Amino acid sequence: MLSTILIIVLILILVGALPTWGYSSGWGYGPGGIVGLILIIVVILALLGRI
Repeated sequence: MLSTILIIVLILILVGALPTWGYSSGWGYGPGGIVGLILIIVVILALLGRI
């Protein structure tokens, strides 16, 4: 249950950090890449049953 909520929150943060939005256009791809990497790690840990 906790891993599902965590994955949903990370997906929402990833969408908010994409540089297509007006407020984040100057950020580049750094924040989206970092959040995407964290999302991949959390998904792998959830599939392995570690979370």
